[in-house]
Amino acid sequence: MSLIKSISGIRGTIGGKVNDNLTPLDVVKFASAFGTWLQNNKNKKDLTLIIGRDARISGQMVSSLVTATLQGLGINVVDLGLSTTPTVEIMVPELKADGGIILTASHNPKQWNALKLLNDKGEFISGENGAEVLALAENEDFNYAEVDDLGKYETRDDAFDIHIQQILDLPMVDAEAIKAKNFKVVLDAVNSTGGIAIPMLLNKLGCETIKLYCEPTGHFPHNPEPLKEHLGDICDLVKKENADLGIVVDPDVDRLALIDEKGEMFGEEYTLVAVADYLLKHKKGAAISNLSSSRALRDIAQNHDSEYFASAVGEVNVVTLMKEQNAVIGGEGNGGIIYPDLHYGRDSLVGVALFLTHLAKENKTVSELRAGYPSYFMGKKKIELTPEINVDEILSKMEKEYENEEVSTVDGVKIDFENNWVHLRKSNTEPIIRIYTEAKSQEEADQLGDAIIAKIKSLI
Repeated sequence: MSLIKSISGIRGTIGGKVNDNLTPLDVVKFASAFGTWLQNNKNKKDLTLIIGRDARISGQMVSSLVTATLQGLGINVVDLGLSTTPTVEIMVPELKADGGIILTASHNPKQWNALKLLNDKGEFISGENGAEVLALAENEDFNYAEVDDLGKYETRDDAFDIHIQQILDLPMVDAEAIKAKNFKVVLDAVNSTGGIAIPMLLNKLGCETIKLYCEPTGHFPHNPEPLKEHLGDICDLVKKENADLGIVVDPDVDRLALIDEKGEMFGEEYTLVAVADYLLKHKKGAAISNLSSSRALRDIAQNHDSEYFASAVGEVNVVTLMKEQNAVIGGEGNGGIIYPDLHYGRDSLVGVALFLTHLAKENKTVSELRAGYPSYFMGKKKIELTPEINVDEILSKMEKEYENEEVSTVDGVKIDFENNWVHLRKSNTEPIIRIYTEAKSQEEADQLGDAIIAKIKSLI
């Protein structure tokens, strides 16, 4: 499936056939749908949209198509050029714009690109709104502006400065404490825009930065998802340089992974855990992640007499629950930090600033910090089903089977046992059930996954 239309936007591979891949016609159609949707829902004539892109090879082309389409609808465009997802999110309310489009396929390989859609708060549009945009695209129900009413176009080159200053102004970011430590940091930005933004931030925090893959060429030197198996180069370089830590971001800089001073992964799940530990120590309140994220966050929240809540998977769902619970901190176990005092979006820059503040104040090495957190291991498996099997029925049977345990049906079925958990989710794209497990050892997590697969098969 090379073109995926979802409520959060449209993504696909560049080239190929219309409606099969992300072609110029698909970009124009979807930009037209979003622009039209905004016009239908705003009681004002003069609309402005912010756009920004990661460093993908196709980025300039896609950006030109989106810009021209929006102008063709009579919408003004402020183009941030090379940017990050959180920077675009921050600039929408900063410039009092009516929405935004981020041109990025996040951690997908270089042949992919996407349009991610923001409302006037700089947050991802809701599922309901996304469905309305998709319906407009399907019907091609567009009305373009006449020649005297075309939208205006301008560029801004100060967005990173504004974003970074807002971070430095946060009371919980202690730049002086970080500067006093003279941290030596290795950064892998996978040749995208993190290679511009993160060094600017680290410079302001008095860190020495050693850059690895920081040229924003869009030629990703390894798989851009920040997982252990893709990060051998930075792990080696951290050790070679005797650095204090390594920082890894994905192409659009909304996921943050850390490497300790020994060249070992801190664990993507533990980025959020460490930041939450720091924040909840100073302000009690709720911590939020999704149902497939580590139990370690719940443990840390309880240590600080705070509450923990889990949302359905997906950033929009996490943000919705964060607002309901007035959360201090939230995010996803993939290294996504959402700090509401700045904005409701995953943001690696604020994650870096908060983590380094925590590290400086704790006066520990990164590995010592990690050793102080509860240790969990995750397993990810799937079970393939024949199309005639009713997945909902299987999940319902599993819920009944484990009714004496703590069970959540917010998103699939999650079963919390005393020392481990399993989360079963139906795939939206193929006839499979995804099975996530977490336990105190990798062996136990994998065994639990196998046991659950056996149980499902016995119920079919």
